[in-house]
Amino acid sequence: MNAVRRGLGNSLVQALLVVVGLVWLTPLAGLFLSSLRSAEETAQGGWWTVFTSPGQLSFDNYSALLENAGITQAFWNTVLISVPATALVVVVAALAGYAFAWLDFPGREPLFLLVVALLVVPVQIGLLPVAKLFGQLGLFGTIPGVVLFHVAYGLPFAVFLLRNYFAEIPKEMLEAARMDGGSEWRIFTRLVLPVGRPAIASLAIFQFLWVWNDMLVALLFADSSAQPLTVELQSQIRQFGSNIDVLAPGAFVSLVVPVVVFFAFQRHFVQGVMAGSVK
Repeated sequence: MNAVRRGLGNSLVQALLVVVGLVWLTPLAGLFLSSLRSAEETAQGGWWTVFTSPGQLSFDNYSALLENAGITQAFWNTVLISVPATALVVVVAALAGYAFAWLDFPGREPLFLLVVALLVVPVQIGLLPVAKLFGQLGLFGTIPGVVLFHVAYGLPFAVFLLRNYFAEIPKEMLEAARMDGGSEWRIFTRLVLPVGRPAIASLAIFQFLWVWNDMLVALLFADSSAQPLTVELQSQIRQFGSNIDVLAPGAFVSLVVPVVVFFAFQRHFVQGVMAGSVK
């Protein structure tokens, strides 16, 4: 009986997860189907009508999207912002996290408390002062300026996360590596980074999703030549309003890239979330 109950319980949980997954994916599927329909067909009925009239599906909208210079440029701007902002945060946070966790240096604890204190500072507070500073440095309105802002505001949480994860590494492992003559750099690259891969992957996913989907920072810090896809889509909605044949595929491309990144690293993401929850 217990085995039957466990089997029924597992089946119910799996069925519930399937339902939740379908509900979560429905908007994505609806947006994709809408991106394959013409503006006239979209005005006549919802995307679900494709199941009765599949002939309305076409990739013409994506051909038009490739010919839209504003959206294609904005897509590459988004890549040029998201990839460096993610890579820099991960690299700097990994180095700082290891230093705060295992290296003794003057002021280590006060500096880490300062990093923790920066977690409570809202992004909105720094917008105007940083914009003024970037203006004086010639970075305002540029892609490097947007990247630096995301890096600066992403580092406190990243350092806090990786420091706490690295601190859970058994001390005996590091001492054994030092006794074998390993330098701190070798210990960091050959021991700490492989052990901390789940947390690093989770951090990279969170940082990438935040930067890719950001619009607030880009609205203020990016000019027309550096604005990412989120700002460009919002601008085209404001200008044209009814050009759904361009906006729908553009929105789908903007949405599907983070989804692909998440599923590509989901195994490491789950490991990072579960790390420390069980012994």
